[in-house]
Amino acid sequence: MSSMTVKTNRAARPLALFGTLLTLLFSACQKKDELPTPTASIDAVKGDMSTNAVGVTGPKTVCYVEVNNYNFNNVGKYSLSTGEPLFDIGIIFAANINYNTSTQRATLFFNTQVTNVLNNRATTIQPVQARGIKVLLSILGNHQGAGVSNFPSQAAAREFAQLLANAVNTYGLDGIDFDDEYADYGTNGTGQPNSSSFVYLVSALRELMPNKIISFYYYGPAASRLSYNGVTVGSKINYSWNAVYGTYSAPNVPGLAKANLGPAAVQITATSASTATSFATRTKTDGYGVYMTYDLPNTNSSTYLSGISNALYGKSTTYTP
Repeated sequence: MSSMTVKTNRAARPLALFGTLLTLLFSACQKKDELPTPTASIDAVKGDMSTNAVGVTGPKTVCYVEVNNYNFNNVGKYSLSTGEPLFDIGIIFAANINYNTSTQRATLFFNTQVTNVLNNRATTIQPVQARGIKVLLSILGNHQGAGVSNFPSQAAAREFAQLLANAVNTYGLDGIDFDDEYADYGTNGTGQPNSSSFVYLVSALRELMPNKIISFYYYGPAASRLSYNGVTVGSKINYSWNAVYGTYSAPNVPGLAKANLGPAAVQITATSASTATSFATRTKTDGYGVYMTYDLPNTNSSTYLSGISNALYGKSTTYTP
């Protein structure tokens, strides 16, 4: 099933003309492309997967918020009946990889809505983090030919990774999420996906952010380019989850265990409550460590989310506006 069919809100994103541009060369440097010696693991970063970020035994619950439509701080308004936050990770959806045709450089772009969330973090992000919820920034293509899968060299990937790390540090975020959609590779004369690009990118980002979260929305060309020169993407990232809403299918990411994977993909505004609850039951029964949701609206969704939380944690969900 195509992304245009199953992720209509994601597909509807405009090519915004306003925002913050951070410039990156798709470098022409002839430096030899070599990956560092693979590390044994990043268990110290991944942490204890038996409990979620807020200390409740069970899978971690992840929530993407389409900030073009909804308020990000809604993530922090949902609690379990015993008071703990429902969500472990909230993801700002989404920043973009744009392409400057004059300089032939990729750029990190924040549209008006993302800029508003980041610049007003005291009211949009920090209250969420104050509850113990981790906040990530999702990185997405923007129909201009630039994406996570076509960096032409290790140097180019490193430079873009530096921009991402700078954004995390500037805005006090907890990590980066990668979504390899809507790049339209080849547009504007850009290259097609290659086998090294995504591995180079996550390797460089892990070096720059040794204690932050890196996640992968399992979709697009990057999903079939997860190993290069003996290094796996799974050895560098924390989590990956299924991306086709309304389906249950575990990502195949070498280097990640079940505790770091999410087979359930639920769109809150579209996936039926019975399906969402069924997927939660399966996630727990099958021993997976992540449950992924998308499209949290501004309206009270506690009844819908209670089906999920009761299955995952044996506790209902409450909403505090």
